[in-house]
Amino acid sequence: MSIMDYNGGALIGMKGKDCVAIATDKRFGIQAQTVSLDFTKVFQINPHTYMGFPGLATDIFTVYEKIMFRKRLYELKENRKISPKALASLVSNLLYENRFSPFFVEPMIVALDEVTLEPYMCDMDLIGCVNKSDNFVVGGTSSSQLYGLCEALWEPDMEEDQLFETISQALVSACNRDAISGWGAKVYIIKKDKIIVRDIKTRMD
Repeated sequence: MSIMDYNGGALIGMKGKDCVAIATDKRFGIQAQTVSLDFTKVFQINPHTYMGFPGLATDIFTVYEKIMFRKRLYELKENRKISPKALASLVSNLLYENRFSPFFVEPMIVALDEVTLEPYMCDMDLIGCVNKSDNFVVGGTSSSQLYGLCEALWEPDMEEDQLFETISQALVSACNRDAISGWGAKVYIIKKDKIIVRDIKTRMD
C-alpha cells in the first residue's frame, strides 16, 4: 500500500456559476481499520478560501500549520488578504522546498477571489506542481472513481443546488466503490455572501 493511501480518504472540488464547492469524506483509518468518523480534511484559510488535504493524516496538520504561518506573515507584510493564486504559489513553494523528503499530501485549493469574486480551483502533487482547473479537482484513494463520475456529471454554470447535488452524488458513488473512504461526508458550498455546510449520510459498512 502506498503511504498516500495509508489513512484513506476522498476529496473533490467543483466549480459552479459564481460559486464553488468542496466535499470530503469523514473517515480516518489506519489501512483497513477505521479509527474515527469525524476527521477534518478541509480547512478554511480565508472567508472565501478553503483547502483540502488528501494524504497522510500527520502531514495534513503539519502542512496546514506551516501554510497558516506563512499566510499570516504574507498578510502582515502586504496588508491585504492573500489571493487564491498567491496562496497556490505559497503552498507550491512550501512543498517544493521539501522535495527531497516530501510531505505526503496533495493539497487542493477551492476559492472565490476576495476582490473579483471569480471562482478559482487548483490541486497539486506532493512536490508542489500546480494543476489549475476550470471544472473540478479530485484527490484521495478514490480519485480514479471520482474522475469518471465528475466527467459524467459535471456541467458548466451550475447553480448552488445543482452543484450540491452533483458533488454529493459523485462523492457518495465513488466512496461506495472504495473500501477505505466514506463513512459520512461533508460538503462546503462557497458563495460571495455565505458559506453553506452540509453533512451527508453514506454507507457505514
